[in-house]
Amino acid sequence: MPRETMTAKRERTLEVARRMNEHYPAAECALHYWGDPFRLTIAVLLSAQTTDKGVNKVTPKLWERYPTPADLASADVRDVEDIIRTIGFFHTKAANVIKCAQMVVTDYGGEIPRDIDELQKLPGVGRKTANVVLNEAFGIVEGIAVDTHVFRIAHRLKFAGPSADTPAKTETALLKLYPREYWGPINHQWVLFGRETCIARSPKCGECFICDLCPSCGKV
Repeated sequence: MPRETMTAKRERTLEVARRMNEHYPAAECALHYWGDPFRLTIAVLLSAQTTDKGVNKVTPKLWERYPTPADLASADVRDVEDIIRTIGFFHTKAANVIKCAQMVVTDYGGEIPRDIDELQKLPGVGRKTANVVLNEAFGIVEGIAVDTHVFRIAHRLKFAGPSADTPAKTETALLKLYPREYWGPINHQWVLFGRETCIARSPKCGECFICDLCPSCGKV
């Protein structure tokens, strides 16, 4: 097959975006956070390598016990572990949520910072979490949150090459392809698409609405 030109690839990305907007016109964050940027930050932190559904089962009890950042900052790690025990890596996550709360209280006056670099200083918060929080809580779009779904889909669509072997490199590849005004909805849309259609082990290529735009269609 002839090598795809950058112009052709950009045209393909825009058509993918158009169809995603058509298929998921109101894609929303699946994590429950009650409009609170701090609770969103903790929920995204907890969601790493765990389902959003699993996180949504434990956070109501967490916030009932520790309703404010100050409350969580003074929590007993064993108690937090007990609350979030059903999700993956609960030992590490329990320690991180307490440390995160402590830093939010001591360094940021109890408020989540609205800056991608400052957010990444919080324990347990990487660039993906920072992107989700900025976009979802504050409407600030600094990049594209690359989780397992976005990473998988970007590579199946060949929007990221073999050398883009990390979420950060994959994000860089996507940012070069998509105009800034398209960045915002990508994570929420692609997460839904990844759960419903472009599944990790058995993608439903036969019913995929972007199959004709995907070089991997029918080949996974």
